[in-house]
Amino acid sequence: MESLDDVLLDAEDKMDKAVQHLQHELSGLRTGKASPSMVDSIQVNYYGAMTRLRDIANLATPEPRLLVINPFDPSSRQAICQAILAANIGITPIDDGRIIRIPVPELSEERRKELSKVAKRMTEDAKVAIRNIRRDANEHIKNLQKGSKITEDERDQGIEDIQKSTDEYGRKVEELLAKKEKDVMTV
Repeated sequence: MESLDDVLLDAEDKMDKAVQHLQHELSGLRTGKASPSMVDSIQVNYYGAMTRLRDIANLATPEPRLLVINPFDPSSRQAICQAILAANIGITPIDDGRIIRIPVPELSEERRKELSKVAKRMTEDAKVAIRNIRRDANEHIKNLQKGSKITEDERDQGIEDIQKSTDEYGRKVEELLAKKEKDVMTV
């Protein structure tokens, strides 16, 4: 038997996951600074198996505009370079025979605005996901009340609590967007 608390906790958990997903998505958006998150999820053909870059190499940023990739297996350098180029993220790897260096160029004003739009679209997707979670939770609460498992007052309080959570997670999403936009637009 499911209770009102179970519904509320489940909804909060799903909203939190939506915010975490957005945070991960935004971390992959390129700003003017080098960041391992720019490339760590790129899939590399490593001995016939598609493997994430972070699983086959160390990623470091010794300077603000330089990303260094140190493969665990030096023979994988060429495959890593090909995967980075194929990812089409606007950076070109330089293989020096031992490690791979990736200088991160300045972003043009046009590219900054484009990235800002992408961040807004990702944020809107997260907001839609949170609203869908709210809708499903409200539906669940109403069904609990129809099934005489909770009272009308508990139903109303539950719906109010879900709305409070929705507002709170909506604010978190907006804060993430504001922070990312600031990062992207800073020269």
